[in-house]
Amino acid sequence: MGHIVEYSFLVLLEPAEEGGYVVTCPALPGLVTEGDTLEEAREMARDAIRAYLESLRKDGLPVPSDPAAPREMLKDKISVALEAA
Repeated sequence: MGHIVEYSFLVLLEPAEEGGYVVTCPALPGLVTEGDTLEEAREMARDAIRAYLESLRKDGLPVPSDPAAPREMLKDKISVALEAA
């Protein structure tokens, strides 16, 4: 059996109008999935990325790098409240 290679990709989780989250991956064009909760959306993203990479491998294509997301970078949204003037 071959060795395991781990890949990391930046994913964007956006709240969907109908509820849940839509997940996209900038480094993997066309990859879109969704989940009812953040955890489900992350799990669906893992499955979608795995299938995407397996498809690339089957077609003999290289796995794209994720230059937009060094391992140390986290993307988050911070909300602050200010008293109205």
